[in-house]
Amino acid sequence: MTRTVKQLFDLTGKTALVTGGSRGLGLQLAQSLGEAGARIMLSSRKASDLESSAAELKAAGIDVQWIAADCADEKDIHRLAAETLKAFGHVDILVNNAGAAWGAPAEDHPIEAWDKVMNLNVRGYFILSQYIGKHSMIPRHGGSIINVASIAGLGGNPSGMKTVAYNTSKAAVINFTRALAGEWGEHGIRVNAICPGFFPSKMTAGLMKSMGEDALAAHAPLRRLGDDEDLKGLALLYASDAGKHITGQWLAVDGGVSCISGG
Repeated sequence: MTRTVKQLFDLTGKTALVTGGSRGLGLQLAQSLGEAGARIMLSSRKASDLESSAAELKAAGIDVQWIAADCADEKDIHRLAAETLKAFGHVDILVNNAGAAWGAPAEDHPIEAWDKVMNLNVRGYFILSQYIGKHSMIPRHGGSIINVASIAGLGGNPSGMKTVAYNTSKAAVINFTRALAGEWGEHGIRVNAICPGFFPSKMTAGLMKSMGEDALAAHAPLRRLGDDEDLKGLALLYASDAGKHITGQWLAVDGGVSCISGG
C-alpha cells in the first residue's frame, strides 16, 4: 500500500544542516524542516544570532543545535561539516542559504566585492555540498540538497537595481543545481533550487528603502511581497519523500513576478 501524503512529508528521524539559518529565509527554511520532524543544525557567522534563533526554534518544539561558521572560508566550511557529522552522524538534508549581495553600477563595481559575492554565493555552496556529499550522502546513497538561488538569477534587473554580481552568482547557483543533480543522481541524491522573489530581510532592507515596499509589491501579479510562510511548502517538498522523483529543478516563489518578466 502506498504511503499517505502525511507520511510522505514526514521528516521524523531526518537530519538537516541549514546555512545562513539564524534569520530571514534561512530561519524560515529551518522552521519548515524542523516542524516536519527533522533535527536541525543551524549555522551562520554570529553566535549571538544563532543562540536567539535556536531558542526560538526550541520553544516551538524543534530539536536544534547550532555551529557558528563563515561559509566564505574553506577551512571553516570543512569544520562546520565535520562538526555536524560528529553531532548527527550523517546529514540527510543540506540547505545552502548563506549569501551576500552588493549594489553598484557595473562600470564601478569593486572587484573585491564581486569576489566576495561569488565566493560566498557559489564557491561556498560547492565546497559544503562536496564535503557533505563525499562524507555522508554518497556513502549512504541518498540525500536532498536545497540551494537557495533567486529570481535575480533568471535575468537582468529593472531600472534602479544594480546588483550584477548577485544576479550572476544566483544564475550560477541554478546551473550548479542542474549539473550536480545530473552527476549525483546515480547516488540517490536529489539537488533542487528555490528562487525567492522579494522578501523583507536584512539583505533586502536597502532596496526596500530606496524603491519602496509598495512599489516592489506592485510588480507582482499577487500584489504582495513574500512572507514568513511562503518558502515552507516548497522546502518540505524538496526535502521529503513527497519530492523523491524531483531533481535538478528550480521553482520561483515570487508572487508571479517571473511569469511576467520572462524568467
